[in-house]
Amino acid sequence: MADEPLVLGIETSCDETGVGIVRGHTLLADAVASSVDEHARFGGVVPEVASRAHLEAMVPTIQRALKEAGVAPSDLDGVAVTAGPGLAGALLVGVSAAKAYAYALGKPLYGVNHLASHICVDQLEHGPLPEPTMALLVSGGHSSLLLAPDITSDVRPLGSTIDDAAGEAFDKIARVLHLGFPGGPVIDRMAREGDPAAIAFPRGLTGPRDAPYDFSFSGLKTAVARWIEARRAAGEDVPVADVSASFQEAVVDVLTRKAVRACRDEGVDHLMIGGGVAANSRLRAMAERRCEDAGITLRVPRPKLCTDNGAMVAALGAEMVARGRAASAWDLSADSSLPVTDPHVPAPAGHDHDHVHDHDHVHELSRKNLYA
Repeated sequence: MADEPLVLGIETSCDETGVGIVRGHTLLADAVASSVDEHARFGGVVPEVASRAHLEAMVPTIQRALKEAGVAPSDLDGVAVTAGPGLAGALLVGVSAAKAYAYALGKPLYGVNHLASHICVDQLEHGPLPEPTMALLVSGGHSSLLLAPDITSDVRPLGSTIDDAAGEAFDKIARVLHLGFPGGPVIDRMAREGDPAAIAFPRGLTGPRDAPYDFSFSGLKTAVARWIEARRAAGEDVPVADVSASFQEAVVDVLTRKAVRACRDEGVDHLMIGGGVAANSRLRAMAERRCEDAGITLRVPRPKLCTDNGAMVAALGAEMVARGRAASAWDLSADSSLPVTDPHVPAPAGHDHDHVHDHDHVHELSRKNLYA
């Protein structure tokens, strides 16, 4: 185990300041500072508020993770950070912090992809990923079906959302129902008291001529909102539990149906589900049933590892180190639209990762004194 790479990961793509420390496939620390309460009164994430919260939380969260893992900064074999996709300002805070720590420690820097990290985190729960891996990623900003023959270098998008992602739809319907923000957890709770067959809400992009792996939840969101408005306009009570259950059923029905179809079409006998919406209890239950019926092995990390966290970034960073992938350059920048086909951002060919260290007095002082 001591020979496995020890990597610190930093995640700041949205409103969670996550710092994780991983040795190989073993999670040593997972520290998170959330700013969700600061966004709740706005009904959604405010980028500037998120960026400022990351600035305030970064150093204390890193220190907490190091203490939890029982390791010194000098023990690290690398520092990984989410380079994209995500909110530009929030990403910049994490990238800047990672560059500062890696530079001062003289450790390699790995800018990694947020979506690929959501896949790789399952290694901390269920061991090495099968190759290829079929992944359904569902979160506030993404609903994607991905095929990953190699999580460090080869991730292929099969389908994605063409409008609202699943998590966005949960937030918007929760807002219409006056349930607060974030919408996913509260709708999941309310749905347990409701009837998922009470209201026949539409299933988007499930017709014979529709793209088989793409998702669309905008029409569903509009249909639910209009149903609620019609009840209120007629002076009738809105059955919140039934609406929540029926809406949730429509979302998870489409997600699981398309994911199982992709596995069958690609000849893959397993499915990994990740992202914040993967914590949804109904999604887990329906995926388990449909995968069992189809002879597909289901892999879903525990809920805390599904939401944004530093552990997933550290997991992918450790895999980069283990497989000898090229480190990122010191001029690494955040990319809010980093494509999933780029699992990480390596330094350009011929780039000397260590050239900025030459004759750098400040760097030598920091290595010897600041992190001794």
